[in-house]
Amino acid sequence: MSQDDLVQSAPFTGVSVDERVTVFLRAVYGWMCAGLAITAGTAWFVASSPSLVTAIATNRAVFWVLIIAQFGIVLLLSARVQKLSASAASGLFVVYSALTGVTLSFVLLAYTGESVASTFLITAGTFGAMALYGTFTRRSLAGMGQFMFMGLVGLLLASFIGIFWQNDGLQFMISLVGVIVFTGLTAWDAQRLKAMALSVDGGMAGQYAVVGALSLYLNFINLFLFLLRFLGGRRR
Repeated sequence: MSQDDLVQSAPFTGVSVDERVTVFLRAVYGWMCAGLAITAGTAWFVASSPSLVTAIATNRAVFWVLIIAQFGIVLLLSARVQKLSASAASGLFVVYSALTGVTLSFVLLAYTGESVASTFLITAGTFGAMALYGTFTRRSLAGMGQFMFMGLVGLLLASFIGIFWQNDGLQFMISLVGVIVFTGLTAWDAQRLKAMALSVDGGMAGQYAVVGALSLYLNFINLFLFLLRFLGGRRR
């Protein structure tokens, strides 16, 4: 479908294409930044509380509840977005961001604060550059998106194998592929979200903005974690 077709089929009569895209993307990136802020604040709070760290680290049930809850929220937002209200979708995203902050608090404890901060800045720069490219390029990134998705499937399988086979060479390749995959997915998602801004129903714009923010948020967090494997300095 061409851009002209999308304009004709979109429900926002009387609103320019540029304005429609701008409003939607502003909501997407606003929610993404809010999610990152919640995650960072939660991670700092947990990491600074030895009692919370001990409670989570020594209780396997709590750990699995955190993982299952995060996975369930992602599935719910992705598969049931049309059934959710805007407030419910945003609430789930806030909860997911906070839960991710709890799990990431152990990263803050494993790496030095300086390396975490510098890696975050590098991640932000890389993410911003790829998001801008995906948003403004006239080249279709659909083919690259499919390739990166296949790379993501392979990455998940390799990561599963890496749990049982602790090999330095394998871990290096997993980290390298992870950086490449989530860098590419950032550009593809940015272009996809621009197209979504033109086609989404006006009454569902809030929900889809949250789902779009979740996609970009996941790209950012995973890119940060994989870069941290290369750039992070561990505490002694």
